[in-house]
Order: sequence, then C-alpha cells, then structure tokens
Amino acid sequence: MDKMMRTIEALIVIIIIAGAFIAASAFAILPWPRQVSPINLRRLSYTTLQTLNTNYDLSTAAFNVTDNDAWVGLSVALSACLPPNVLFNLTVYDVGNSSTTQLYTSLKTISNAESLGATSDAFSYTVASSSVTFNMVPQKIGEQGGGTLYILNCSDANGWWITGYTAQSLADDLYKLLSPYFANTVMVQNTTQMERMLNGLTLEGETVQNAVVINTFGEAVPMPSVYYNQSPYMADNYAGYSHFLGQKTNQYNWTWASIVGYPFYYVSNTAVFSGIQNDWGIYGMRQTGGSGSIAFLRGLDNQDYGTSGDAVTDSVTRQVTLTQTAIDACNYYGIYPSTYQTSTRALADSIRTTYHLSIGLNIFNPVSGYNPGTLYTHSSAPNVITGSFLALGLTRTPDVRLTSLSLLSYYQPRLYRSEYTAYGTSRLIVLELGLMGGI
Repeated sequence: MDKMMRTIEALIVIIIIAGAFIAASAFAILPWPRQVSPINLRRLSYTTLQTLNTNYDLSTAAFNVTDNDAWVGLSVALSACLPPNVLFNLTVYDVGNSSTTQLYTSLKTISNAESLGATSDAFSYTVASSSVTFNMVPQKIGEQGGGTLYILNCSDANGWWITGYTAQSLADDLYKLLSPYFANTVMVQNTTQMERMLNGLTLEGETVQNAVVINTFGEAVPMPSVYYNQSPYMADNYAGYSHFLGQKTNQYNWTWASIVGYPFYYVSNTAVFSGIQNDWGIYGMRQTGGSGSIAFLRGLDNQDYGTSGDAVTDSVTRQVTLTQTAIDACNYYGIYPSTYQTSTRALADSIRTTYHLSIGLNIFNPVSGYNPGTLYTHSSAPNVITGSFLALGLTRTPDVRLTSLSLLSYYQPRLYRSEYTAYGTSRLIVLELGLMGGI
C-alpha cells in the first residue's frame, strides 16, 4: 500500500513539473537566431570587398564610373556574395580632387534598398589606379669614388664547389640582385678582360679603384693565360698568382668576395690547363690547396710571398647562423636566405693578427675561434682601408642571396621609397550592409 502511494505521489510531482514547464514556455519570448548569433556586418563587408577585387574588377570599375555594363556586373556579383537577407549600399569616392577643397567626392552609388534598416555597419577600402607605380630607388654604392661592381663571368674558366650551378648562372643572378645598388656593374666575360682589370685598365669606362670583385667560380679563381708558366705566378702550383691577386686588392682597395668554400683552392683556365683535372674530373684547373689563401692574405698585407703558417680553415662540419645585423638587413633589403647554413670552410680568427685585418662585418656568428662568414678590412694605417676580403665558407652550394646580403649589410646603401601625392589616383570605396527587417 505504501509503495503504491509513493508511486502516485511521484507521478503527481512529474505532472506538476511538466505542466509548469509547458506553461512557462507558452509565455516565454525567445530571441531570434540572428540575435543569438548575429552576422558581423563589418567583417562581412571587408571580406566582400576583397572578394570583388580579387581580379581587380572593383578597382577597374571604380576608375570607370561611366561604364554601365561593368557596374551592372559588379552589382550582380555583389548580390551573389551576400546572404539574401542582407541589404547593401556601395559608394565610390574620389580622393583629393585638385579642382575642389573637398577631400572626398561621391562618384557612384549602387544599392538594393532605399534604407538599410536600424542595424547596419560599413567598411572602407582604398584602391589605386593601374597607372600608378610605386618605385624604390636605391642609393648607389661608391657614388663619390668608385661604385663599380665586377662580376667574374669568364667563359674560359671552370668553377668548383658550386654544386648545382655554373659560374655563369651565378653571375647572372648576382647581376640582377646587386646591379641596382652600384653606379656601374661590369660582367668580366673572359680571362683576357680580367687581365685588363687586374692591370687597372677599364672595360667599359668604369672606375677600377674602390671596386667590388665577386668571384663566382667558388673555390677556383679564373687565371689569365699571360700568367701561365711565368714566375712568380706559378710558385706552389700558382699560389703565386693568388699572392698577386692579394696585392692588387690592396693596390686598388678592392673588396674581393669569395662566395663559397675554401678561397683560392684552385686556379682555372680551360686553355692552358686543358689536360689537367682535379681529383673529381673537372678539367681546366690546377689545385693550389691551402697555399692559395695564405698567399692571398700575404699579398693583401704587402708581405713577401710565402705559404707557411697555420691552416686557415676548419674542416669540421658546423651549423652556423646569421648574425642579428644580417637578419635586420634581410628585412630592409627584402633578401631572405635561410638563417641556418652549413659551413666547413671557416677562416680562423687568428688571421686578423697575422695579416692586420679587422672585422668589417660578421655575416654568421663566429664558432669556436673560426669565422664562417666575415668581411675583413685591411688597414695599413689607422682609419685607412687598403683592401677588403669577404669569405663565405659555405659547404658546396652557394647562395647568391648571402653574397648580396653580405655586401649590402657592409656598404649599407639607403633605399628611397617613392611617395605619391598625385590627385585622381585613388578611390575610396565604402560598402554599407544592413539586415532586412532591421534586426
């Protein structure tokens, strides 16, 4: 009996609760779905304008308000981009017309309703005329004395340690990257032209003094045939020629750039060394080994020829990183090599004392007493630079972006960006959106 009464009581409680819920639901006013999760009209306006201008259709129409066909097509596209319950009003304004003091002048309006209701929002979008160009004019390196960039592109020499490239392809890429920053850029097309350059004779009326010379042949250096079988150039498998190059770098205050590997490890001339190859089957070159780098540095320092001394490279594979200075230059000049590289041909920091060198710029952070990527300056007197040497000791694969970044980071040419203030070259587009019914 007690169990039956408890069951009846439970049923009565359930009936009372259900009745209360039904009664409350009948009088409750629930919000519309658009109020619970409203459309973000401002964001929708922004994305719609971007969509309409994907192929510059909106920009084109904004500068041709009399083209009715274009505007009919734009109105259809606008309606297709928006939900059916969204109203729009799109207005194009001229910005700063020279004939009036008014900043914004309405030129064209399209709409699908007389009123956007009580709930609306808008976004503005500025477009430029297709005839407007924004230029960036770089400062020329060495405008007041020098300003010549020599890129070795000798057709009668072979490169080494430039895996995946030819010296000629590297020369072409370097020309594209660096020529805007120099007063003159000269492609040295063969070793005969290189001989003229080494003897201070111009190739295209350029200034030889204070030039930058980029060797695109990696660990090999092109050698004019006039130095073949002649003393003192042929000493120690032509390490004497490297000594001569160091002397010329000092004499003309050149910045000699070695873009990859072990500098001056080979000399190359496909004619005079036609039957000679290195250990990997590349003909037209002779190995000078470590003697070449030491001989060059001795020549740069105006020391007598010699090849004795400690090894100047570290053969241990190391991961190296760009310095913060180089990273900052990446953003300024818009050149973005990887911040991590592999170097197995880093010069020992001890060469600074031996050859009177200073660090003009570290491209890579030093590692355990070695400099994997550094631009050295040589001084024969305080504050007087007589020759510089860029050595990027990368492993096998050169990256012309690193060479370009190194030179630009050192010389620091400024970039002059154009500022445009011409009238009639901008249009302001305002897209207002509203919800049908105003809620």
